[in-house]
Amino acid sequence: MSLLDGDRFEGRFRDGVHSSDVSDLMRRMVKESLLKFDGTPLFPKRIAYTVPYRLSDDEASLYRAVTEYVREEFNRAEALENDKRAGTVGFALTILQRRLASSPEAIYQSLRRRRERLESRLRELEVLQRGNHLPPLAIAGPILDAEDVEDLEEAPDNEVETAEEQIVDQATAARSRTELQAEIETLKRLETLAVKVRNSGSDTKWQQLASLLHEIFTTTAGLVTAETDIPYGAGPIDPPKSSAHQKLVIFTEHRDTLNYLENRITTLLGRTEAVVVIHGAIGREERMKIQEAFKHDPEVQVLLATDAAGEGINLQRAHLMVNYDLPWNPNRLEQRFGRIHRIGQTEVCHLWNLVAEETREGDVYRKLLEKLEQARQALGGQVFDVLGKLQFEGKPLRDLLIQAILPDPVRRATGYLQTYALRGVG
Repeated sequence: MSLLDGDRFEGRFRDGVHSSDVSDLMRRMVKESLLKFDGTPLFPKRIAYTVPYRLSDDEASLYRAVTEYVREEFNRAEALENDKRAGTVGFALTILQRRLASSPEAIYQSLRRRRERLESRLRELEVLQRGNHLPPLAIAGPILDAEDVEDLEEAPDNEVETAEEQIVDQATAARSRTELQAEIETLKRLETLAVKVRNSGSDTKWQQLASLLHEIFTTTAGLVTAETDIPYGAGPIDPPKSSAHQKLVIFTEHRDTLNYLENRITTLLGRTEAVVVIHGAIGREERMKIQEAFKHDPEVQVLLATDAAGEGINLQRAHLMVNYDLPWNPNRLEQRFGRIHRIGQTEVCHLWNLVAEETREGDVYRKLLEKLEQARQALGGQVFDVLGKLQFEGKPLRDLLIQAILPDPVRRATGYLQTYALRGVG
């Protein structure tokens, strides 16, 4: 754009910081407005459902304990007189909170790896102490400031996975050997709670997905359209029909959850060949082979993917999708749905969003999805095309979710959504 108007588009553009009027240079057409030569819509309708689930008692105990740990560490990080170190620790803690919401397997593995890495750091400090050389406790691995975190939100999936693994296992607000020991003891306690949930089999989120899989693939089952009778989009949309021959895409945020779901779903469906996976560590050629198998092999029913499959991949052989994890970047919602809702799709596309009740993040997500529902009806079904512009009293979704973790935040976070929902849309 700077080639067209160097003064107007000078420098580096950042969402939420810079804005420019481009109405005299370009015309933006959203999907829902595009027509074929015969005047019929170029894209089929699409509908999204919010599927709520309630945590079990053990899951609720783990959620409260980990969230309390994250809040306390956030407060300690803010007390550090080092903005970059505080930002890095904060980023690590948000990853931990997201993995807590993802699955018992993801939070257990994350807590275990973090404890092991911090124990390794403690042993190094003890050796240095015996040698009378004890340097200040510093963060191992990358150091991120606010701009780095923002850039990482838009980075390729494999880069995000690598950075997250380096940071979440190492970044700590501990300033001394004593504080580090105390944090390790807290992690051991949390790990014990996570093992209890992991071994109990009481994964209510998975149970909700298993029920949905049964409804999708079992012809005798009637598909439940979750909690609302009013779909996204103008006019009535028939619910999807159950069939053993249709395809389903499931998105998750984390590799541990992806591996966990792969084992669970193959067991449920009774065939290992029924499930294929795509994640950031899979190369381009292998990814294309998986994509072709999903599109053309009748034995393959489910594609499990991280956001490595969120861009640049045509998955329109499927018209059904589940967001097992909801992203903190709302742009990714449209990127994911765009894998099946694209030119050439002939079926109405259906999306299920799994949202935990009685959790801080769940409250924010549910309010967001409710407001998107209202706006979709008002705007003729065009909400997903402007998700990236959403601001709530000038705050992006990611900031609201972080606020929801901190002390007494829920009224403020949901209040922004109630009062300023979809600000900047239209």
